[in-house]
Amino acid sequence: MREDESLGALVAEASTHISTLVRAEIELAKSELKFDAKRVGMATGLFAAAAFTLHLVLILASFTIAYVLHDAVGLSTWLSFLIVTVFYLVMAGILGFVGYRRLQGLAGFKRTRRSLQSLKSTDETPHIEPVTTTTAGEVGAHRATIAS
Repeated sequence: MREDESLGALVAEASTHISTLVRAEIELAKSELKFDAKRVGMATGLFAAAAFTLHLVLILASFTIAYVLHDAVGLSTWLSFLIVTVFYLVMAGILGFVGYRRLQGLAGFKRTRRSLQSLKSTDETPHIEPVTTTTAGEVGAHRATIAS
């Protein structure tokens, strides 16, 4: 500790160092967040491109399945495509039904609602004490006077 500086000067210097440190930490957090945001954005774009490509693959696979049904089984072309279409409609219906059933099982904040209702039922008629004001002369009026 430097003996020639006063305590106030040391506190001011420490305060300056702390504010500089906080600003530096905030700038570090900003740069890390910017770097992470760029990576997340790039990954999201790549996932979107992969999903679009898989969608195209599904379309081409559907045509392939329909033509295989036409050639291998000997069905007419329109019937082969109808079978593939109905298959996808049934799959979409099953997935939608399962998703709907999963949503029905949501708790819907049951515990929170129950907790709030219990608080409401205990606080419906709050007991408030009436405020009585006393003057300075009435504060010690109940005490007996001491004879001297």
